[in-house]
Amino acid sequence: MLTVDYSEIPLESGTRLLDAGCGGGRHICHAYRTYGVDVAGVDLNWTDLHKVRGFLSMTPGQKGNWILAHADVTDLPFADAVFDIVVCSEVLEHIPDSRLAISELIRVLKPGGDLVVTVPRYLPEMICWKISEAYHREPGGHIRIYTKSQLLTSLERAGTRCWKIRYRHGLHSPYWWLKCLVGHKNEKPFLVRAYKKFLEWDIMKHPPLVRMLEELLNPLIGKSIIFYLKKDTDDGS
Repeated sequence: MLTVDYSEIPLESGTRLLDAGCGGGRHICHAYRTYGVDVAGVDLNWTDLHKVRGFLSMTPGQKGNWILAHADVTDLPFADAVFDIVVCSEVLEHIPDSRLAISELIRVLKPGGDLVVTVPRYLPEMICWKISEAYHREPGGHIRIYTKSQLLTSLERAGTRCWKIRYRHGLHSPYWWLKCLVGHKNEKPFLVRAYKKFLEWDIMKHPPLVRMLEELLNPLIGKSIIFYLKKDTDDGS
């Protein structure tokens, strides 16, 4: 399940893409497999990195290269301005020093390059916090809720220009509200299991009517907000 829409940004042979906080690899693996670009992924979770390594290793015949690093987003192990695209999906809400993380994301991006940042959207996330304290008290979990203007201001003040904002996963917000009601780690209730199966079926089959329903829900209760940005060039554009 992708949050970033790669059709919005140029991906072609020779493009260098960084997935900062790559997790289980959904965005880095899709970019590598589908577009054959050069990809780099960083994360602090060794288990996730081993999974991503396995996925990338099992993708033969690709022209692109890949590299993974056990690293913190606030201290990226790369030189300045080496990536054409930087993706940071559902990460900043976990990081205490998010301003330093944003600075690092922009530092390693080439002038004029594309930065895509996604975080949980304010209203759906706030509902989760109100329903369940355990949801946001979990170690390593979400430590803040961003408003759109708050994060946009931080990103643009750091040296980027936002050209598009989108919302995704409208069908997933009610699922998480339900989970928070019964215990966010409790998979036993029938409604939780049924809703999860429905979401998995939707991801696999992409039924047109359900896709249309989610497109209608995204502007209202989309679980994620996505910022598409360009790094400022040397001439300030």
